[in-house]
Amino acid sequence: MYYTMCYDSPVGRLLLAERDGALTGLWMEGQKYYCDSLQGERLEKADTEVLHQAGAWLDRYFKGEKPSAGELPLAPEGSAFRREVWKLLCEIPYGEVTTYGEISKKIVANRGLSNMSAQAVGGAVGHNPISIIIPCHRVVGTNGSLTGYAGGLEKKIKLLALEGADMDKLFAPARGTAL
Repeated sequence: MYYTMCYDSPVGRLLLAERDGALTGLWMEGQKYYCDSLQGERLEKADTEVLHQAGAWLDRYFKGEKPSAGELPLAPEGSAFRREVWKLLCEIPYGEVTTYGEISKKIVANRGLSNMSAQAVGGAVGHNPISIIIPCHRVVGTNGSLTGYAGGLEKKIKLLALEGADMDKLFAPARGTAL
């Protein structure tokens, strides 16, 4: 059984989900892969301890504080590779960005591989079921392109701006202009 709760945020309505005492999902209304990993019975119940903690975490985040993903019990559902990528996302500091290529290099080093495609990492980043808390919005293209955010480019920009990220070298791929 999944327990869910809605949360109204500066980037729109969010749906949070927990199961067995851990947060399993946080999706932006209308995002790509919305509730994709939410397979099974669910009940709206905003008063669980985990959902309360997640709501308080989001309150702090949107007030400009820097809560850490490690403060919450997280259990994103996905393959071992995806969970490995999501764990690396949690290591990206607040207000900073990294690239798909840098994440792939870390996985290569962790696994003792000779190489790995940044596109494979991009697929895992795009399927992150716990948006914002697992900060996939902090991943950009090698050239500074703000690509690949399931919640939408405008929301990615808003989250990075909220965190005070240096936006000078980042650009929207469709326009190709600096932000």
